[in-house]
Amino acid sequence: MKITNVEFLPVTDGRTAFFVIVDTDEGIYGVGECGLPRSHSKVTATAGMVEDFGRLLVGQDPFRIEDLWQRMSRGFFFPHDRVAGSALAAIDIALWDILGKATNLPVYQLLGGRVRDKVICYPHLGGRTTADLVESCLAAREEGWKFARFSPPTGRGSFEPADAVRGSVEQFEALRKALGDTMELCTDVHTRLDPSEAIQLCRAIEQYRPFFVEDPIRSENPQSLRYLRERGHVPLAAGEQFASKWEFRQFLEEDLIDFARVDVCICGGITESKKVANWAETHYIKLACHNPLGPVSSAACLHLSLAVTNLGVMEQPSRPGRFMTNAVPVQVEWQDGYLLPPTKPGLGIEFDREAARRLRFQGDDSSHPTLQRTDGSFTNW
Repeated sequence: MKITNVEFLPVTDGRTAFFVIVDTDEGIYGVGECGLPRSHSKVTATAGMVEDFGRLLVGQDPFRIEDLWQRMSRGFFFPHDRVAGSALAAIDIALWDILGKATNLPVYQLLGGRVRDKVICYPHLGGRTTADLVESCLAAREEGWKFARFSPPTGRGSFEPADAVRGSVEQFEALRKALGDTMELCTDVHTRLDPSEAIQLCRAIEQYRPFFVEDPIRSENPQSLRYLRERGHVPLAAGEQFASKWEFRQFLEEDLIDFARVDVCICGGITESKKVANWAETHYIKLACHNPLGPVSSAACLHLSLAVTNLGVMEQPSRPGRFMTNAVPVQVEWQDGYLLPPTKPGLGIEFDREAARRLRFQGDDSSHPTLQRTDGSFTNW
């Protein structure tokens, strides 16, 4: 079997996604998903890398996944970054899909077999007020979700740290009062606080037993996370912005996090993400796949989560089947707060290439959301 073509398809179908299809001379194809799909500029940059990788891959054996991964990651002199990592990730996922279809096995079987019967996951919940958030979480609990994930409150286009810390404490207090211990609570700060502000937040909400606090500070400087870790005593999660195991290295080796937020569609695909998960296992750090994307990403994260022993939880913004049902008519299955193991070979989903080609991508560089402080200064979105 040889690779004959690599095609990229950015689409908008309820949500925006960037799919990559790898074809072979035996009619078996695989599909993957890139992790940077929201703007035209990112799609253009990622598409350029897909084209470069495609020229490298045509004529190659698709079963040599690790070898092809190394060639894509290291074959252009400069090691892959987030843009190249997203293109590489999509192709890698597609190659695993091909291998599964060719062997008539689900991908998790190829990763060593599943170690659990289902994967616990959490949705994105929120509201304009704390009362709205509580109502949203109560409804999610009734639906079967076991986790609630939310973010500190923001104003209209603004984020003031002191208000966010006070608002977060109010959220946790209200949720614990309404939910008791029936749901695990996760807050995602999106790297918006400085260490001193994050320390205040972590100390204030410790009594409410957060499952984790995600990205409380910017991720560029591991030393800052160490400073926070020594002064705040709640579980920390980070890693969604990392494109390789090398970026995770210090965070894992120095036990700076409790949950590795690997983005399978940015961090080099299933091949690299499995390495990160295995490395994390040696430090008792759990995997919590970052998955804000489309149904192919959900499938890839699910297979990885089924096959690693150190799973914490998997991100799943909403129940599968609510978005992108034209491009991906058969998606992974959700039941009572868990994603279930696919039984079909490969990723276990169905991809309609012709439908995807008809779905025009609607990203817009001019409308990217931004946040600023009360004084007009910029902060992370």
